[in-house]
Amino acid sequence: MKNIIIVGSGAGGAVAAKELQGSFHVTVLEAGGEFRPFSLPVSAFEKLRKTGLLFDEREIQLLFPQMRVQKTGDQMVMVSGSCLGGTTTLSAGNAVRADSGLQELGIDLEEEFQELYREIPITYDHRNHWSDASKRLYEICEEMDLDPKPIPKLGDYGQCTHCGRCLLGCRYGVKWDSRRFLKDAQEKGARAVSGCKVLKVVIEDGLVKGIQARKGLHAAFYPADLVLLAAGGFSTPVILQQSGINCESSLFVDPVLCVAAHCKGSLQNKELSMPFAVQKEHYILSPYFDYLSFFFNKEWRNPASDTLSLMIKLADSCAGSVDGRRIHKSLTGLDKERLREGVGICRKILDRYGIREDEIFLGTINAGHPGGMLPLTREQAESFHDPRLPKNLYVADASLFPGSLGNPPILTIMAMAKRISKIIMERFI
Repeated sequence: MKNIIIVGSGAGGAVAAKELQGSFHVTVLEAGGEFRPFSLPVSAFEKLRKTGLLFDEREIQLLFPQMRVQKTGDQMVMVSGSCLGGTTTLSAGNAVRADSGLQELGIDLEEEFQELYREIPITYDHRNHWSDASKRLYEICEEMDLDPKPIPKLGDYGQCTHCGRCLLGCRYGVKWDSRRFLKDAQEKGARAVSGCKVLKVVIEDGLVKGIQARKGLHAAFYPADLVLLAAGGFSTPVILQQSGINCESSLFVDPVLCVAAHCKGSLQNKELSMPFAVQKEHYILSPYFDYLSFFFNKEWRNPASDTLSLMIKLADSCAGSVDGRRIHKSLTGLDKERLREGVGICRKILDRYGIREDEIFLGTINAGHPGGMLPLTREQAESFHDPRLPKNLYVADASLFPGSLGNPPILTIMAMAKRISKIIMERFI
């Protein structure tokens, strides 16, 4: 039986491990360690903010090392997960199908989506957990003919405790994350190695021979017959480039900007994140309590329970790159124009809510959906394999997306990983 190494344990890596173990000997290499939800009370941060000690978003890593925060040259905040389960552990648990760009290339993932719907609890039944503020925002969006829709969620929200900490890790097992699939793979014999930072793929005579990594303070080599990279849109391109494989300068990140206001007793911080969304052509709008802005943005001075916020999640321009040292990404003029349009709509929604203009403030632009640096083409619609890669090297994460989704990507990444796993089994068994 052949050995396959999967780099990353998030949406793509955990799916591939579950699908391939048994047909292959699977080893999953994860740079981070075990995931532990953020346990400190938000009230402690409300007091700490007043001291002036919270001034840089990267400080969150000192208290919550599973959340990796980087900054671009123009100070845009980039967030990713570094732990078993990857960024799925820090997500809002959204089960959105966002494969229109793939469909335009001739890729039909209907079968894979149906498989996921059978394997993962996905529910719309969470409206009884909405705050009164979110219910009113939904009504206003309907009145404005914005066509709001509840967002399907990964998990069993009948057990939701209204802690409002979905993005900091669900402590109660309500939100599904990819550790469930990783556990399934391990129960079938897969091996997971945490705290293992992959440096490059070792290639000899045009074929992958294994992975060069760092485990703690020591260098390590993991031999493999096949390698699947699913380290995420920030890390997979770096691994490829350090292996001598060039990527495209087409990084997207799905930037988020929140339009917030003082609203006494809104209690948005005590409900599930992103209960519904308004879909526009280039972005979505959704109620969203932005913890990074709340912790670090000086404009967010109000108590968490009295802060009401609407998110703009943008499908940004595919222009940027990442290397081993930093992320090179800026908003284009078109990106900024579309964000201003979204801000205008959010202001109108809040005005109808009864909030005065002088009570409205903006959040910090941050992003956590990187991808696009090894985009699929129509010619790769069947193979899911870029000709730059050795024939025994595959990628199964958002690096493959041909453009920014401007939508939660987890479910679509998992569907792609399922398809790629099938292709690997067809080609190598």
